[in-house]
Amino acid sequence: MNPAYPWRSAGRTAQGKSRSRNEDAFLDCPQRGCWAVADGMGGHHAGNVASQRVISGLAALPGQGALDQRIEAVRRCLRGLDSQLQHADGVAGVMGSTVVVLLLEQDRAACLWAGDSRCYLWRGQRLYQLSRDHSLQQHLMDKQRLSPELAQAHPGARALTRAVGARQPLNLEILELRAGPGMCSCCAAMVCTKASATGNWGGP
Repeated sequence: MNPAYPWRSAGRTAQGKSRSRNEDAFLDCPQRGCWAVADGMGGHHAGNVASQRVISGLAALPGQGALDQRIEAVRRCLRGLDSQLQHADGVAGVMGSTVVVLLLEQDRAACLWAGDSRCYLWRGQRLYQLSRDHSLQQHLMDKQRLSPELAQAHPGARALTRAVGARQPLNLEILELRAGPGMCSCCAAMVCTKASATGNWGGP
């Protein structure tokens, strides 16, 4: 990571009130320019195990190399985990997790995600959502032009259309942007990591 950008970060997770266990996990590695959040698929078996596997796999990746190489390493890692979790489905039922990963390398940044865990950018006293949810609610808003209120009222609004371990091949979405001093965060319902320094980030 470029020493000109001394990133500082912090992460926190909480169980919340609606679940009997905490199914969130996060990776906080400012020295490697890597942050991630995973949230076990609610209502399914062993979501806590799935999210921990995702974060453990990402934590084991080397932090060296150009950003393009690191993006490809993350993709390979998550695709491998996707296959592992799908093969575990027959024994344990559906086992899956959302994921969002933020990578920084000098003046470049990349966000990779599947599901509804999110990446945000704080710039100019405003908060911008960089990622786009892979959920039925978002699908209804995009394809059927429903308002957020009507889409949210749908009985299956919170259902995911992509995830690690879902019963379809993993399709990660990737966004690249110029990185500079500023603040960016990866979040799920009850977990958040933040990387920050003074200044602003550029656009995609």
